[in-house]
Amino acid sequence: MRIVFLGTGTSQGVPVIGCKCDVCISVDYRDNRLRSSIFVELNGVNIVVDTGPDFRQQMLRARIDQLDAVLFTHAHKDHTAGMDDIRSYNFLQKKDMPIYARTEVQDQLKQEFSYIFSESQYPGIPKVALNTLTGEPFEVQGQSIIPIEVMHHKLPVYGFRFGDFTYITDANHISEEEKEKIKGSKVIVLNALQKENHISHFTLDEAVSLMQELNPEKGYLTHISHRLGLHMEVSNELPENVELAWDGLQLVI
Repeated sequence: MRIVFLGTGTSQGVPVIGCKCDVCISVDYRDNRLRSSIFVELNGVNIVVDTGPDFRQQMLRARIDQLDAVLFTHAHKDHTAGMDDIRSYNFLQKKDMPIYARTEVQDQLKQEFSYIFSESQYPGIPKVALNTLTGEPFEVQGQSIIPIEVMHHKLPVYGFRFGDFTYITDANHISEEEKEKIKGSKVIVLNALQKENHISHFTLDEAVSLMQELNPEKGYLTHISHRLGLHMEVSNELPENVELAWDGLQLVI
């Protein structure tokens, strides 16, 4: 399995217009983050989790010329706004793009991208095939994936487990039942927005504490705000088996 972090930031990521903080003016490439998304190549099947506003730029930057499915964690705009750009893969692959999302997310997509789902189909619009996630394990071209329901304040969000790799973003609570689905993962990714308390995201300390509880061989932190601090400095505060992720980081598991 190959993983590429397409983006590790937030809509309050880097650069922030008008902000002159150390992170926003940093020349360290690890401090320059597009909106959070991840690419997973699983036994030859190429999957992207979330298509934020930077989706096109991310896919061009990573040189991903085949895409077999898109999974959506939730319906917030910073995770869905780039869905229109799957049309390039429709053109190249000559088929509809399988989309996997819970019913509520599908309803939001139908609102925001009404032209894609209208009865009158304008030539050249994206073509998608909707698949409904219910919380049960599912397959994409024979590859098994386990959805993990987490809470983003009061909003249910899906994380996903691919074999020994678990990816969770936009969360501030995970039930004991859902933690059981994560345990045993060799690599876990969690969101860590900032050091200060937040209503809907894990803080740095909360994410690190949960990593220690789940005890993966390696942990990575994503969905990072510019408020968290410089990559180099924050990295020195982390346990040996936990790292800040950065855009373009690749893993082979």
